[in-house]
Amino acid sequence: MKQTVDRQLSPYRVFSSDEWATLRADTPLTLTRSDLEKIKSLNDPISLQEVEEIYLPLSRLLSYYVEFAKGLNNATQHFLGTNEPKTPFIIGIAGSVSVGKSTTARLLQTLLSRWPASPKVDLVTTDGFLLPNAVLEAEGLMRRKGFPESYDRTALIEFLTDIKAGKRNVRAPVYSHFYYDVMSTEAQIVDQPDILILEGLNVLQTSILPTDAKDVPFVSDFFDFSVYIDADEDMLHQWYLDRFMRLRETAFRDPGSYFHRYSLIEEEDALQIAKDLWRSINLVNLRENIFPTRPRADLVLRKEDGHAITTVMLRKL
Repeated sequence: MKQTVDRQLSPYRVFSSDEWATLRADTPLTLTRSDLEKIKSLNDPISLQEVEEIYLPLSRLLSYYVEFAKGLNNATQHFLGTNEPKTPFIIGIAGSVSVGKSTTARLLQTLLSRWPASPKVDLVTTDGFLLPNAVLEAEGLMRRKGFPESYDRTALIEFLTDIKAGKRNVRAPVYSHFYYDVMSTEAQIVDQPDILILEGLNVLQTSILPTDAKDVPFVSDFFDFSVYIDADEDMLHQWYLDRFMRLRETAFRDPGSYFHRYSLIEEEDALQIAKDLWRSINLVNLRENIFPTRPRADLVLRKEDGHAITTVMLRKL
């Protein structure tokens, strides 16, 4: 989905990776090569150089946003004469399957938590808010998994409402990619973080507005900052196939894996299944629901060959 960006007409300031790298200033690199190996996802060849050039400037920018939000919150409470619990700063990360959202989310969590003030940074994925497989099967939605209608949106909105209200020990459901289902007996406890990162396919999507003018909050209404990770369809397609085939040789080989059957068939047959899954499910979701939300992001990270980020687009204030 490559598009030409007119810098004068665009609501974004557009930076090459070299231009963006100069904005790091004196932000220290607190990440080691060993840390990065633990953080990055399968088939995501991110390097320490890219961390320095792209993510350290982003970390510096976010430090300003967080401090500004904290000051604004304090000023508002002073005006209202209230003393409510702290309001976490929420960062949303969106983008297609296989684009590298998980790596970006974990990387930002690590970098932000190592700021001098040592803020508490939690990471939650919207996968946990998918409807259980039993419900999806009953409603004929298994091949729509990852589409907006496959999520418990009410539960997700309630979770974010509680987080923004500063409530303690808020429970988030947990999803297992190994079992390909929500784990009903497990939960992630989020207890008043300074920063919450919410990562998912459709976190920037808006709902259909009601005709009766009732308030219908969007997930993105709770965000203080949002990031969209972008790449052309053909690259996303290839990254998806590469990841699928790598998983076939690793995680899928475990007999307990939901996708174990794909490790037992011929390589070419598995590749054809992966192509069908991309074409009939993930590409449709990308075109209909994910890519159209890109203009709503505060920051767009544009990837090219090898997952390299070549362009950064920052929304003008």
